[in-house]
Amino acid sequence: MIVDAVTELAETEFADTAFTWEGDFPWENLQLLADRGFLGINFPTAYGGGGLSEFEAMLLVESIGRVCPDTAMAVMSTHFVAPRAIYMFGSEAAKSRYLPPVIEGDEQIAIAISEPQAGSDVAAMTTTAEAEGDGYVLDGEKTWVTDVPYCTAAVTWVQFEDGLGTVVVDFDDPGVEIAEHHTNMAGKTQTQYYLNDVRIDEDDVLVRGRSAFKEQLNALNWERVGGAVLANSTALCAFERTLEYAQDRTQFDQPIGEFQGIQWKLADMATQIEASRALTYRTAQRALANDRVPDRLDTSLAKLFAAEMVDDIVDEALQIHGANGFQQGHPIEYLYRRARARRIAGGTAEIQRNTIAETITDDRFDGLAQ
Repeated sequence: MIVDAVTELAETEFADTAFTWEGDFPWENLQLLADRGFLGINFPTAYGGGGLSEFEAMLLVESIGRVCPDTAMAVMSTHFVAPRAIYMFGSEAAKSRYLPPVIEGDEQIAIAISEPQAGSDVAAMTTTAEAEGDGYVLDGEKTWVTDVPYCTAAVTWVQFEDGLGTVVVDFDDPGVEIAEHHTNMAGKTQTQYYLNDVRIDEDDVLVRGRSAFKEQLNALNWERVGGAVLANSTALCAFERTLEYAQDRTQFDQPIGEFQGIQWKLADMATQIEASRALTYRTAQRALANDRVPDRLDTSLAKLFAAEMVDDIVDEALQIHGANGFQQGHPIEYLYRRARARRIAGGTAEIQRNTIAETITDDRFDGLAQ
């Protein structure tokens, strides 16, 4: 029912402006989703959410992404990234303050992890949170933070005296200095900013210390599952447009989709997409069935497969479209650039391989028997 309703909404309301959001943010689409009760469906009703699970949120992202990839990315971030961290670990004051505006489609919250010398190696972070009175003072630098111009705050990773942790920082707090905006190849704005003696209250602390931060790291598995869903939706978007093109484009007096070389490409694309969707769905369903965050191995398998799958799909889609798909502004060119981020964002493909290798070395690999 959710898939049918959201698909109809996306095709009716989002299709005309899809692939036009480069350098902008689809606020009106988010607000329409909020008005229809779809935004925040995996958050409790107490904060304006739908009270459903992450699986329904996955279906929401996938259904939207088949039509409008930019709206899907915004929806994925809303349901699986910074707002979810606030819901899982935040004080009641933080949840009441930050979640309702996001669920109403009025605000966004970024996530700030990377620093100039700390990307995958989070332990190398130098941004600090030092206790002072009944709060903390933050000093440091963050970079590659996505969509800062459209966000009011960021879940920020910092070093406490007793280990890593996360806090919420408002961008209008005194001492927050926006240094530079960059535009990546997908057309997204990524920002570098400084924290200069920024004071936060205890209520703004999500987690701190080694044991608590381990829970935060585990919670990142939901973000990675969300990234896999985003990859799947991008692949579906490219595939469906390519299938239609192959049926309409005529060469040598027949549709190109009737040539076996193209048919085999389409068959391989469909197989890869369905394998990735099944792996991603299984990861979420196992977690929800056991009332926990997704398993470390399951998550890395799904994210790695989806990230590399979508690269293959958009590459073949562009090949089938030929010179048409190679033009700037064409939907396939648009998707090609966005797909490439999936092997970097939320944990690189190399990090996922490390995780998989460590897990299957340390533990018995049961695969489907789990």
